[in-house]
Amino acid sequence: MKWPHVPQRLLGILCVICAVTIFSTQDMAIKWLSGGYPLHEIVFIRAAVAICVTLLVFVPLEGGYTNLLSKRWRLHMLRGFAIVVGNMCFFTALASLPLAETVAIFFTAPLMITLLAVPLLGETISWRRMTAVLIGLLGALVIIRPGGATFQYAAILPLVAAFAYSCMQMMTRKLGMAEKASVMAFYIQLMFLLASSTFWIIAGDGRFAGGGNPSIEFLLRAWVWPNSGDMAIMCAIGFFNAFGGYLISQGYRISEAGLVAPFEYIAIPLSVFWSLFMFAERPDQWTWIGISLICGAGIYVAYREGRRVRR
Repeated sequence: MKWPHVPQRLLGILCVICAVTIFSTQDMAIKWLSGGYPLHEIVFIRAAVAICVTLLVFVPLEGGYTNLLSKRWRLHMLRGFAIVVGNMCFFTALASLPLAETVAIFFTAPLMITLLAVPLLGETISWRRMTAVLIGLLGALVIIRPGGATFQYAAILPLVAAFAYSCMQMMTRKLGMAEKASVMAFYIQLMFLLASSTFWIIAGDGRFAGGGNPSIEFLLRAWVWPNSGDMAIMCAIGFFNAFGGYLISQGYRISEAGLVAPFEYIAIPLSVFWSLFMFAERPDQWTWIGISLICGAGIYVAYREGRRVRR
């Protein structure tokens, strides 16, 4: 798919901003639904709608269905599995934690990507970037506050999600420019369908539910048929998720990661907005300190990475 009359760098930034806005709205909607439906049901409906949009819109625009017969389909499936693990952990955490805190902890992912690039891609880290990574991880600890009176085990889940997302990005770099964004999006949605169907077969009757913990209940609650309003929300999540998945892949394909990555951090003020106006969740002073440390460190690491790549 060609993008005429727009500089690629600017287009990459716009793709990422639009994708992050879509994902932030999706996070809010899924948290809103988390009290009445199981996570695997929401994910199944979202993936079913998203894969239809991908097959009907994006795949034909980028050369047709033969592109789906990728020689590197195993890496695509492994990449999809990583993002499934990340999403399931992230959304499970949303049922117990405030939205802004969950998103902020998750945004340690760019810092983890910097660390993983050393053993997996053979990159080196300067002392400045390493210091920034440690500061960002300290920010996550400030929010989580292990051992404190407000500590919840669910706060570990966004860290697991961040690690899974980091692994997914490593595989995205391996796939590189040779693969179309629509192909990457297709395999991700396919893995979501497979994973949510497996959850439905194993736990769809609610046999493992009933523990009382909001996150566990969200993960293992029995499948129920949604009312018309909630079904419309789930379908809308899937429709826009297809565009978000395509745009984020396209943004990183056509522009430098160090340039577009800082723009993902608009998800944090968006999550604070949703927390305040949809769920009446007000971050405390320690959460603000942690958010500031994570944002500052992440943006600095992205800036240094951009300079390194340009050199």
